[in-house]
Amino acid sequence: MISLIAIAVVLGLVLRGGGHKRAAAGGAPQGRRLAAEPGRRPTPPPAILLPRGGRVLLPGHLVVAYYGIVGTSNILGQTDDPDADAAGVERAAHEFVPFGRPVQPAFELVVTIASPDPGPDGTYSAPIDVAILERYLHAAHRHKLLLILDFQPGRGEFLPEVRRYARFILDPAVGVALDPEWKLTVDEVPDQVIGSASATSINAVSGYLSSLVAEHRLPQKLFVIHEFRTTELPDRYNIRVRPGLATVLQMDGLGTVPDKLESYREVMKGARRFHPGFKVFLRPVDDPVRLTPDQIMALHPQPEYVSYQ
Repeated sequence: MISLIAIAVVLGLVLRGGGHKRAAAGGAPQGRRLAAEPGRRPTPPPAILLPRGGRVLLPGHLVVAYYGIVGTSNILGQTDDPDADAAGVERAAHEFVPFGRPVQPAFELVVTIASPDPGPDGTYSAPIDVAILERYLHAAHRHKLLLILDFQPGRGEFLPEVRRYARFILDPAVGVALDPEWKLTVDEVPDQVIGSASATSINAVSGYLSSLVAEHRLPQKLFVIHEFRTTELPDRYNIRVRPGLATVLQMDGLGTVPDKLESYREVMKGARRFHPGFKVFLRPVDDPVRLTPDQIMALHPQPEYVSYQ
């Protein structure tokens, strides 16, 4: 009888020990022990960086871009070769290296194009083929460039158009540009009038972009607003500058050197909260005399975004 009791006790100890081993192998008790260890914290995910490193673009850098619509005479897209365009904008960016700031080359690609044709949706604006956008994005990745998506909404609204490109905008290399010149009312047609955009429509886009940056822990995202005359942004004083965005106000007018300098002064009045931008047109019919990098960087305020069209 005593022997039987002893055997039962031994078997019970073995079974309890085996049960503990199985539980440990399953991970639950071991996980509880790890959680109780003082000072042990989960490893944070690696920071998402800009194409050439870091998480803040402006202030501190100078962005130099080629702007264009693929298949036109614009400097970006006329060759139908994104790698050739990348080499070209690298050369243009190199001319600004002596001014002391790290230079970030970029593509500014028009992805919705205003047109005199109303199109099937009646907005007088049409998107480019997504395959073209993907080619330029892949080239931007290969060459560590920014890719700025430019929107000309016609009679449409900025925000719905921008949201359609969310999967691209989540890329840390991708920024957004809005062109109020091509934002029209319900009875206006592109090329017949110069459009305008309200602060409400601009703020809707910047709020959306800022929330994406925060939610996905993205680096600072470039957000460009074009303007060459004050009527394009009639309530500009209400435009908000959002966290996570490098908000640029770019003077994109054409003309003689005196005309361009005067336009730049007018656009930059009361715009100190924005990063200043300047555009150079390469066709003599648009800019009869092309400003040099020395002349551009002598402007006040000094541009932080320069694009060539």
